[in-house]
Amino acid sequence: MVLVDLEGVTMTRPGRPLFEDLSLTLAAGDRLGIVGLNGSGKSTLLGVLAGTIEPESGVVRRGRGLRTAVLDQDPVLEGSTAIEAVGDGPAGRWEAAAVLDRLGIGTDLHDRPVGALSGGQAKRVALARTLVTGSGNEPTDLLILDEPTNHLDIDAIAWLEERLAALAGGLVLVTHDRHLLDAVTTRILELDRGTGHLHDGGYVGYLDGRARREEQAAEAEQVRRNLARRELAWLRRGAPARTRKPKAHVEAATALISNRPQGPARGADLDLHFGTPRLGDKVIELSGVGHGWGDDPDLFTAVDLSLDRRERLGVVGVNGSGKSTLLDIIAGRIEPRAGTVERGPTAQLGYHDQLGRDLDGSSSVLQTIAGPHETPDWTHSRLAERFWFDADAQRSPVELLSGGERRRLQLVMTLAAKPNVLLLDEPTNDLDVDTLRVLEDFLDEWPGALVVVSHDRAFLERTVADVVILDGQGFAGRRPGGYAVWEQERRAGRVRGKASGRRSDMARGGGSRRQAPKSEDVGRPRRRTPSTLGHLMREAEKAMRRLEQQAERLTAELGEAGSDHDEVARLGQALADAQAELAEAEERWLDLASELEDRTTDRT
Repeated sequence: MVLVDLEGVTMTRPGRPLFEDLSLTLAAGDRLGIVGLNGSGKSTLLGVLAGTIEPESGVVRRGRGLRTAVLDQDPVLEGSTAIEAVGDGPAGRWEAAAVLDRLGIGTDLHDRPVGALSGGQAKRVALARTLVTGSGNEPTDLLILDEPTNHLDIDAIAWLEERLAALAGGLVLVTHDRHLLDAVTTRILELDRGTGHLHDGGYVGYLDGRARREEQAAEAEQVRRNLARRELAWLRRGAPARTRKPKAHVEAATALISNRPQGPARGADLDLHFGTPRLGDKVIELSGVGHGWGDDPDLFTAVDLSLDRRERLGVVGVNGSGKSTLLDIIAGRIEPRAGTVERGPTAQLGYHDQLGRDLDGSSSVLQTIAGPHETPDWTHSRLAERFWFDADAQRSPVELLSGGERRRLQLVMTLAAKPNVLLLDEPTNDLDVDTLRVLEDFLDEWPGALVVVSHDRAFLERTVADVVILDGQGFAGRRPGGYAVWEQERRAGRVRGKASGRRSDMARGGGSRRQAPKSEDVGRPRRRTPSTLGHLMREAEKAMRRLEQQAERLTAELGEAGSDHDEVARLGQALADAQAELAEAEERWLDLASELEDRTTDRT
């Protein structure tokens, strides 16, 4: 059964197309993910599929009696309370309550007026409404979701993943969550500079297909260059010779020289570092910190944290457990009710929060990066280009940017302040997957300290070495090994037991602060922290990649050296040295990995 059929559909925005001559057929059972750069038209395409936006040209055909449920990026709620906004649904009020609860809207919020909900709560209520509408004996034929994981915690995302995997009807999904894309989609539509590319096999299939397309583009460009070199020599054979050249051949040669196939929209090798100030030994230290709000005065208590210069720390937990509050305390935006926060004299904080900064819609992108009191110069322009705001985009007013482009601009503004301590609160919301991959590479190489709150599992896996856990009961400690170790513990059912044990120790007067060293430990060499070991492993990996490339280059040169015995000897010695250094780097990496495994075992 065909649900929706697009034929030759085109949509534009001022100055450029979003997508042109796009044809797409959705059938029953399809699981389609849509990806593309921020501003490429993903949300617009969802509106066309849902029937809320009419295309500028082309034809849209919908199946007879098609039942569609849609989650917009900025949904509008109807009804006086949260539970009423969800609606009774085919299965009754109980299903609405159950879905709300799984999405982090507890019974205490069910009767809250819609106008009193926060932005994140409203988005979760809207998602619940969409899911309840699409269930029952007569399920929705087509479910259309625009960034459904925004404002969900990790548990809610895992539940949503299972629900979507069991969906009976068709699904169209725009999300930056790569785990979700890979788990529930069977096809990916990539929007790239006005053109749609369809890939089979979910997110992995999309990556493979895109890589093949870029390889083909590079091969085509090499062929074009070789032909253009010959045609250019032909055109340059003097004025008398040119007068006898057929006009059609001249025009074809000129077109060959000037026309280049499109390469990747974004280069993979972008230098995003620009003189981050060095940090001293003391960064930020929290001692016995506690805080709460209103009816929950003890949101968390007895938090002890000491950030080092290469910190890679994630903050994880359920919604409402105080993750953003803890980040606000670290940033100095909130004074804790208990405990102390000390910041080192060299610490320069940059904070990218969930709400972002207020942006002047009439200001240009470049002026926004420079700030209202500074004249933009080449440094601001270079920084904008590094985050893919080209010359035209830099001159554009902010009001023309999509939601994802504004989010990216806010991130650039945070980095433009040159912090050496970076605090990121849900940085993945509304960013495209390409931006996330480059941001992850940037954070991997960045020389400062990082603390990040995120529900994006792939992002956490790539960026943090340890996690701080707020489990809804309070501060449940710090875990080395990052998100993967914490998730493994949770699945084994050990985290809650360990947290209960710590609270029992506190009841006996033990508290949660670090114990004084035992007498037999005094004088022992200080063991390296997991974050330090992670940094050293990444440095070793970079050295290994550099040496592998060097060995490959020397091997190629050795094959071309021919009978030049002196050159062969020189290259042979250089290759042997590179291979020896590579072996040492590999051994160093293995030693560090073993030490990190031992540290993780000791602390868990």
